[in-house]
Amino acid sequence: MSRVRSPRRLRRLERTVLTAALTAALATTASGCVVVHGERVVLPAATQAEAAKALQEFTDAYNKADRTYDSAQDADHVTGALGAIDAARLKAGHINSPDGNSAHTPLRFTDVTYTIPKKAGWPRWFVADARGNKGGDVRWLMVFVRHDLNETWQVAYLTLVDPGDMPEFAKDKDGWAEPVPADSTSLAVPPGDLSKDYATYLEKGGDGFAAGPHTSDWRTQRAKNAAKPGLATQYIDQPLTDGDYAPLALRTTDGGALVFFTTHHFQKQTAAPNASVPVPNRNVRALTKGEIKQTLTMEFVSNQVALDPAGDAAKKQVSVIGRVQGMTSAQGG
Repeated sequence: MSRVRSPRRLRRLERTVLTAALTAALATTASGCVVVHGERVVLPAATQAEAAKALQEFTDAYNKADRTYDSAQDADHVTGALGAIDAARLKAGHINSPDGNSAHTPLRFTDVTYTIPKKAGWPRWFVADARGNKGGDVRWLMVFVRHDLNETWQVAYLTLVDPGDMPEFAKDKDGWAEPVPADSTSLAVPPGDLSKDYATYLEKGGDGFAAGPHTSDWRTQRAKNAAKPGLATQYIDQPLTDGDYAPLALRTTDGGALVFFTTHHFQKQTAAPNASVPVPNRNVRALTKGEIKQTLTMEFVSNQVALDPAGDAAKKQVSVIGRVQGMTSAQGG
């Protein structure tokens, strides 16, 4: 059940507001053609009703793909980090279970809130915050994007967050949220720099990120795994910001922002002479090219959501409050 009050009159009003805004954006050329200058006019990305429809279409497609292990079923509804993670997951599932997912349980969402920014230019995007029937007591945050009015809404980011970590968003008098540009200097870290800074932090440490499971704890775990009897593990972390991997940020009421961003990771296991790499699970094997002898290099895509403080905040550490990572390929050697 959505938190949003959506009686029929309110939905009609929302549609009327957007229609009026689009009408104001129309410019008639000398030839009589009508052009929408969406790249210049500030508009809400969607109505609440359109956002709800996009979430339902994504959920239906995701469930079909999960049931059949057929990535074609939801390929039009995912992109960016989620698209890469989901495609690899379905590929491994299909290789190991070509008849489909016998353990499939449909994903369902309740208690949904839509946070919709008002902005000029593309992509248009919004955030759906929901309770899912999987994953325990967490909030599912999904960022929907599209680059044209005729495109299908696609989910680029999907992260899981503890309810107590969710911030309040800054909104105007009509309830529309405020996006924060990637190069904004109003925050402790510009959203466009978070992917690079996070990758650097994971490799070298530092004080730019608050301690937690996705920062200091992850570094500690990797350090423990780096050297074991007969096995060495190396890590490489890289920023990932192109296309639909680009960061997206929403202003919070404290002047900071909630930022979604992506990173790219490699993990290489090397066995000592007369030893061998531990046999990975069947999903890893399904995505691995080559024979695993002395080495196994795994490639991952990870999408994070973080609280980025205001530039004048007393504490300027970024808090990573959610992360979903998936292996996308591997190479044996």
